[in-house]
Amino acid sequence: MSDLTVQALGSLSKALETTERARGHLYAFHQLTGTADLELDRAVRLLREAGHAEPADTVEREIVGRNVIPGHWTFQIVDAYNRTYYRPFAALEQSLVGELAQGRDHLYEAEMKEARRTRHHPHHTARPPH
Repeated sequence: MSDLTVQALGSLSKALETTERARGHLYAFHQLTGTADLELDRAVRLLREAGHAEPADTVEREIVGRNVIPGHWTFQIVDAYNRTYYRPFAALEQSLVGELAQGRDHLYEAEMKEARRTRHHPHHTARPPH
């Protein structure tokens, strides 16, 4: 396999790994927003207990359960991202690695490891022990 192909697959994998990180942030956004929405129940209850029924009603009516963007709760954003972008990207990356590298992942990193390791050093072995 050519060095350019290895580099190209390495860049493709790096882009997918970055997408994985972005997806993790999207799940964090989803969970944090949901946690905040559930905490509003406590705020509404405490406002009522403190004698502030009108502000409690306003929070409940205006913010509790509100869409984060028109027509969408965060789970719908996550679902759309996965369906529209993440899954097609992951499937294409896997397909190209299968086609161009016979399914061997991380060839770029494997070549980098080989170039950077100290031969015969016990903590620089090429492969894990069997």
